[in-house]
Amino acid sequence: VVERFTPAELAAIDAGLRERARLGLVATARARPDARAEEERGLVVHAAAPVVDAAGNLVAVLEGGVLLNGNLDFVDTLNAIVYREGSLPEGSEGTATLFVDDVRIATNVRLFEGARALGTRASDEVRTHVLDHGRTWLETAFVVDDWYVSAYEPVMDSRGERVGMLYVGFLEAPFRAAKRMALLVVGALALLVSGAGALLTLYWARGIFRPIERMHATIGRIDAGDERARVGDVASRDELGRLATAFDHLLDEQAARRAELQALNASLDRKVAERTADLAAANEELRAAQRRLVMSEKLAAIGELTAGVAHEISNPTAVIQGNLDLLREELGPAAQPVANEIRLIHEQVGRIRLIVTKLLQFARPGEFAGYVEDVDVNAALADCLVLTRQHLARAEVRVVQRFGASGRVQINLQELQQVLINLIVNAVQAMPAGGTLTLETVDRDPVHDARGVRITVRDTGGGIRAEDLARIFDPFFTTKKRQGTGLGLSISHTLVERYGGRIEVDSTPGEGAAFTVSLLAEPVYRKDPAPPPGGREDGTGRTEAT
Repeated sequence: VVERFTPAELAAIDAGLRERARLGLVATARARPDARAEEERGLVVHAAAPVVDAAGNLVAVLEGGVLLNGNLDFVDTLNAIVYREGSLPEGSEGTATLFVDDVRIATNVRLFEGARALGTRASDEVRTHVLDHGRTWLETAFVVDDWYVSAYEPVMDSRGERVGMLYVGFLEAPFRAAKRMALLVVGALALLVSGAGALLTLYWARGIFRPIERMHATIGRIDAGDERARVGDVASRDELGRLATAFDHLLDEQAARRAELQALNASLDRKVAERTADLAAANEELRAAQRRLVMSEKLAAIGELTAGVAHEISNPTAVIQGNLDLLREELGPAAQPVANEIRLIHEQVGRIRLIVTKLLQFARPGEFAGYVEDVDVNAALADCLVLTRQHLARAEVRVVQRFGASGRVQINLQELQQVLINLIVNAVQAMPAGGTLTLETVDRDPVHDARGVRITVRDTGGGIRAEDLARIFDPFFTTKKRQGTGLGLSISHTLVERYGGRIEVDSTPGEGAAFTVSLLAEPVYRKDPAPPPGGREDGTGRTEAT
C-alpha cells in the first residue's frame, strides 16, 4: 500500500529519510495559495509481513518500504510504459508525476534548462476535482507552464484517505497545430471543390439556358419589327432544344397567318371603301354633331355645378376676404386700433375653408380615399417629424424615437401621414411649456393578435380628463376653445378604421397622454359604417375607438 508519512515518522525510521523527503516549494501559476516554503512529508510504498515460528506462532512483523519522494526511476519507468517510443506526434512528449497532496515529489516534467519540476504544484482546479472530490480528471490541464492532455487519479492510503495523485499526460500544442493544419487542408479542399463545382454548374447552366437566351433575343427582335427573326438551329437536343425548334415553327405559322389576314383585310377594306363612301361621309357628319352635342351638355353641367359651388361657398368667402383686404388698404395705419379684429376675421375665413374641407372629408370619406401601397411605418413617421419640425422647434419639445417595428402595412401613405401629423401636432399643443414627445413603433404579436404594427405617440402634457376621454373621438368635440375644429381625431379614427385598424387612448390627468394606432399588415375593409367614434372608457383611463 501507499502511505503518507509525517516528518516525525520518517525521522523515527531513519534520520536521513526526513532529509531525502524534504523538497522546497516552487511558486506555481494557477496553484492554490499555500504559505509553506517546504514539503517535508513523504509518500512511501509500505509493506508488512508476519514472522512465525515452527509452531506457527507470530513472533514478529517484518516491515519494509520505498520512499517515493525524488524517486525519478519510478516516474521514468512509468512514462516509458505508458508512452512507448513513436506513440506521440513529433514535438509532443509524455510526462508522468507522483504527488503528495498537490506537490510534485517525483516527475519528469521539465522546468527551464531541463531541471525537473520537483516542488511545483498542481493547479487549484485539478486539486479540487481530484483531491477534494475524489474524481478522476480526464481532460486538458495547465501543468507548470503549458497545457497538457492529462489524466489524474487520486492515490489512496490503507485507510481510504486521499494522500496524493498519480498523473500522466502529454503536450497539447502539437495536437492543436495538427488540428489547425487539418482544418486548413479541409478548408482548402472545400474551397477547391466548391470552385470546381461552381465552374461546372456555370458551364452546365449556360448550356441549359442558351436556347432560352436565344429565344429571348428573338422575341426582342420581333418586338423591334424584325418579323423574319428566328432562333435557328441550337446544339441542344433536349427539351429546351425541341422547345426552340417548336418556337420557330410557331413563328413561321404566325407569319403565314398574318400575311393571309393582311391580304384579306386589304381586300375587305377596298370593297368597304368602294361601297360605303357616301355612308362614311354621312356618319362623319353625324359623329361631328354628336360630339358637339355631348360637349355642349358637359359644358352646361360643369357650368351649373361651378356656379352653384361658387355661389354657395366660394363667393361669400371670397367677398369676405376681398373686403377684408380692401379694408386694410383703405384704412392703412388708421386700422391699427382694430388690427386684432381684422386678424381674427382673416383667421376665421381660413378656418371656414378648412372646416368645409374637413366636413366633406368626414361626410364622404370614400371620395377622399387614395390607393393602397406597402408602407414602412418607421419611414412614414420619420417623414412626419420633418413636416412638423417647425411646431416642435417653437414649442421646445424634445423628441425620443423608438422605432422597433420591422413589419410593413398596406395603407394609403398620405392618409397615414395625415393621422400621424394630427396626433403629433395635438401632442405638441398639449405641451405649451415644452416637454418630451415619444414616438414608438412595435410589431403586433402574431400569436395573440393579427399581424401588423402598433404606433404610439406619447406626450408629457397635462393629460386628458376622465370625462373627456369618452368623447375624444366625437365629431366637433374639442378642448382647445378657439383652436381646432373638433374633426381631427374623428377623421383620423375614420381613416384608420377604414383599413380595419383602431386607435386607443391611455391618459392620466397630469401625466400626459398616449395615442396608439394599431394597423393590420393586410387591410380588412369594413362594408358597414363604423359605430359612433366616441369610444368607450374601460375604467382605467384607457379609451378604445373601434
